[in-house]
Amino acid sequence: MSDIVNEAVRVLSAELSGGLDGTAKFVIEGEGAIMLDADGVRAGDDEADVTLTASADVFQQILEGDLNPASAFMSGKLAVDGNMGLAMKLGSVLA
Repeated sequence: MSDIVNEAVRVLSAELSGGLDGTAKFVIEGEGAIMLDADGVRAGDDEADVTLTASADVFQQILEGDLNPASAFMSGKLAVDGNMGLAMKLGSVLA
């Protein structure tokens, strides 16, 4: 597991202390994937209601608050596949 995935799990765990209503997966290109669900955040690559895919650089910018997830999506830097409502909920938590 990469350092980026480990750091993302740590940061997202703090952001989503109450878990998530549904299952989401962040795929960080070339690094791995992170699962978010009612149990919290962990590294993994399971099936999900929504999958968000971005480069490591874009993902880092989102985590640091330098890039709004909605802006990343609208500019094509963040791909979303699946439940768009859940993606929007997740985006509001990260913004």
